[in-house]
Amino acid sequence: MTIAVCPGSFDPITLGHLDVIRRGARLFDEVVVGVATNTSKTAVLEVAERVELASRAVADLPGVRVVEVPGLLVDLCREIGATVLLKGLRGGADYDAELPMALMNRHLTGIETVFVPADRSVAHIASSLVKDVARHGGQIADLVPPGVAEALQARLAGS
Repeated sequence: MTIAVCPGSFDPITLGHLDVIRRGARLFDEVVVGVATNTSKTAVLEVAERVELASRAVADLPGVRVVEVPGLLVDLCREIGATVLLKGLRGGADYDAELPMALMNRHLTGIETVFVPADRSVAHIASSLVKDVARHGGQIADLVPPGVAEALQARLAGS
């Protein structure tokens, strides 16, 4: 059984993320969506809320579950028996950023990273852009799964 981890901060989860997760679910026996804290970013949504929103977004996908990444990603992979990291790429800049991480993860644990190119219909969607649009009152419902726009807008209104 091949278990893949699809890691990210998912702040918030977007339709681009869901595209990668859905496609990964067809490739692997199980896909674990790992919601992590990225110390180089300031999150808008709390980790528990991101886990909940992601869980709702993937509820209809067999073989997909969502967990929090409590520490190092490679430690989670060891704990659950994952042998693959699943990452989406929107373009060359994503590849340039992801390749060193993939090589480090393989160096640390032997885990391989599989890159899935973004579908053109969602390649323009990035969590940072979604948050920026939402901060300025723009509509984001067509960029995120149901319930995410409301949660993000409520959080931004309270900050």
